[in-house]
Amino acid sequence: MATTLNLGSITVDVVKKDIKNVHLSVYPPIGKVRISAPLRMKLETIRVFAISKLGWIKEQQKEINAQERETPRSYAERESHYVWGKRYLLKVIEKDAPGEIKLRHNKIVLQVRPAWSTERKEEFLDAWYRSQVREAVPKLLARWEPVLGVNVDRVFVQRMRTKWGSCSRASAAIRLNTDLAKKPPECLEYIVVHEMAHLVEPTHNNRFIALMDRLMPNWPFYRQLLNRLPVRHEEWKC
Repeated sequence: MATTLNLGSITVDVVKKDIKNVHLSVYPPIGKVRISAPLRMKLETIRVFAISKLGWIKEQQKEINAQERETPRSYAERESHYVWGKRYLLKVIEKDAPGEIKLRHNKIVLQVRPAWSTERKEEFLDAWYRSQVREAVPKLLARWEPVLGVNVDRVFVQRMRTKWGSCSRASAAIRLNTDLAKKPPECLEYIVVHEMAHLVEPTHNNRFIALMDRLMPNWPFYRQLLNRLPVRHEEWKC
């Protein structure tokens, strides 16, 4: 069941679900606000909650509007691409052979078939970024599972428009954004620890913050770093 709250210049989409706690989110690219609330919670109670969070909502919208975005990617020669926080210039080699990607000094060499479209190149590079995240995650899990006392049963890596990661306590699974392979490695570790911490504490309450402070004292820096770095250019349907 969905409805809308109008709070002056801010519109809030409210979705009621079979959940125990209220969840407030602000999504790019325009700062759309959404509240997920328990089925039995009264709309007026949700309104009061939203009003109490107006300052936080406006701050999140301000950050989203200020965030730099990549220009549209054309996958042309000498176009800039990032791998683990480092800038590489794209070198495109057309060859009648299977696609291949290699890092050579300051270049990312993209070998493609002559007939490949821009979309096909994008899909191929995305798959490579996804593989980079998948290869990096096992070491992080091995390091942090004993610390948190949890086990992650499954890891999914996929393109995510509005989140860097998410988790499911029911299935002990975490989801990670493919684009984390473009950011400094410390950012991936922060997101992995963040989502694993949610297996202990599902909400962003004081207990969760205290847990993150103990596990990774510099976590606010990595969160701010992710917010400052350019994010993928997307054609959004708003």
